[in-house]
Amino acid sequence: MSSSPTTTKTQARRRIAALRHEIEFHEKKYYVDNDPQISDREFDRLMKELTDLEARFPDLVTPVSPTRRVGEKLVEGFVSVSHSRPMLSLDNCYSVEELEDFEERLRRLLPGKDIRYVVELKIDGLGIALLYREGTFRQAVTRGDGRQGDDVTANVKTIKSLPLAVGEQRVLEARGEIFLPFSSFRQLNREREESGEPLFANPRNAAAGSIRQLDPAVVAGRGLDIFLYSLFIGDDEPATQKETLLKLKTLGFKVNPHWRACRNLEEVVAYWEEWKTKRDSLEYDCDGVVVKVDDREQRRALGLTAKSPRWAISFKFPARQATTRVEKIEVQVGRTGALTPVAVLEPVKLSGTTVSRSTLHNEEELRRKDVRVGDTVLVERSGDVIPRVVAVVKDRRPRGAKPFSFPSTCPRCRSKIFKPEGEVISRCLNPSCPARLRESILHFASRRALDIEGLGEALVDQLQDKGVIKQIPDLYQLKLEDLSRLERMGAKSAQNLLDQLEKSKKRDLGELIFALGIRHVGERTARDLAGRFGSLEALSRASEEELVVIPDVGPKVAESILFFFKQPETHRLISGLREAGLNFSSRTKAQAGGPLAGRVFVFTGGLASFSRDEAGRRVEDLGGEVVSDVTGRATDVVVGDSPGSKLAKARKRGLTLLSETEFLKLVGKPSA
Repeated sequence: MSSSPTTTKTQARRRIAALRHEIEFHEKKYYVDNDPQISDREFDRLMKELTDLEARFPDLVTPVSPTRRVGEKLVEGFVSVSHSRPMLSLDNCYSVEELEDFEERLRRLLPGKDIRYVVELKIDGLGIALLYREGTFRQAVTRGDGRQGDDVTANVKTIKSLPLAVGEQRVLEARGEIFLPFSSFRQLNREREESGEPLFANPRNAAAGSIRQLDPAVVAGRGLDIFLYSLFIGDDEPATQKETLLKLKTLGFKVNPHWRACRNLEEVVAYWEEWKTKRDSLEYDCDGVVVKVDDREQRRALGLTAKSPRWAISFKFPARQATTRVEKIEVQVGRTGALTPVAVLEPVKLSGTTVSRSTLHNEEELRRKDVRVGDTVLVERSGDVIPRVVAVVKDRRPRGAKPFSFPSTCPRCRSKIFKPEGEVISRCLNPSCPARLRESILHFASRRALDIEGLGEALVDQLQDKGVIKQIPDLYQLKLEDLSRLERMGAKSAQNLLDQLEKSKKRDLGELIFALGIRHVGERTARDLAGRFGSLEALSRASEEELVVIPDVGPKVAESILFFFKQPETHRLISGLREAGLNFSSRTKAQAGGPLAGRVFVFTGGLASFSRDEAGRRVEDLGGEVVSDVTGRATDVVVGDSPGSKLAKARKRGLTLLSETEFLKLVGKPSA
């Protein structure tokens, strides 16, 4: 039942009770169990229905209604602290019409006034209040229930972008949002997957779970970040939101650089439309924009409700979450033999993309979530994080749905599978498995490996189906006539591919090592190995003691490298690539005394001419070094578009600042 003018009080009482029970259930699943069952938008609809009913029947409102609560429950193990002023949530809207209704309410309360706005990206993170006294950081408190929150000072202090001292001696309170960048989220879930722990549902839950760790040392390794958007100095605040953001930045706080001052609602909508598409370019989860009345005096006149300020609203983007049905569960085999269950879904639109498949990660995660064919599931897609099944909607499960039976043999080659002790991933150990070979070839040819343009999935499938390729070195035996006979492969395309294969023989050793697909060896580690050993032969003979002295190569990575080079199939692979004429030596090692030797570079902001990885490789090829933050070793900072807090740190240390133009002069323009 939804609220309507004909609803009787008896009906309303029953519906309100049902809504409160349902909302409390979903709040617990989201905030406490890290196991959301419905999308954010579905939850907001439930809350709006309850709010509307309580507005029509105010005598049915109780102090324990979910509408009386602003944020999350307080957490056992932390000290509760009262906020100096309420830390409220925002009302939401999902359409231009609802946004226009918001402005109409403002104009009724501010007749004849010129209303201007500041619009900011809405970061999907954890609200936090920061207290400074005599210029020094003293306390951090979560939003909690809006009146009091948890003291998480020790954990927040580990966030590297947070200033521990500011140039303002009066009592100062700044408020903002703690979030987990996508790169940190992926790394955290990879580590949890390898250790058999449940995966975090999304970056927001991961950020909340991290900040509530009882051990600050654990938090320090999570890679949390923070944006600030509100400021009180003593009992006062700046005259406008624009001045607030500028003052925060002057004090050394990290402010999201993408805010915009808007003269009217049309400009607000244009900003929303722009970022509705561009949000996928961000390194953090953004689920909408926050529209704020700019003028402080107008805000004070508008005032607050029990739950939210009247002068601000969250204008949400189209949902990244949706519910759909599992049509089938398949098990894929990766290049390392890892078996990954995948849900084949009834197609559903998410962020403008049709999603029809979603990873289920591994057998244990599949069993923990208990995903079955026929189930209705909540699917989420965040930025560059691949679509994933968040949870099963158990009360919609069809009768007779059976638990998925994980195979005991490889679904492609029927070899017996093996799960190493202490790991959660089952693997096919057959090096000749066609599925492993397919994924290995695609990785070998990928842009960050040997970059063989034109060697995509469809072509690899054809080459395998026709028996032309049975191992990676066979790529270099391809002839023009072999390729010209394939479907949709003309003579020109065939020659282009042969040219790309020939070009790949000259790639640097670091790219070849990455292309080999050694487990746990990423692109940067591969370059470090190439620079340290200088040749593939030297690396293949390296001992564990020689390996672990390299940054980022611990015992686990060293063990994986040693295991790789002991395998007979590895010897055959390397022998075939040597006969094909691939480069087995490192230019990086030869350039150890290059023109940038002794210089250590940091990048901040976006570059138009290079990706960050490409810029870093160019520096290393010329003998320099790249680090991720401004430390005592850094010598040069390359400043791109919308630089972050690293720029202020670099200025304080007096480091050399290079524009993109100056950097291009130093390292040369990228080749076409």
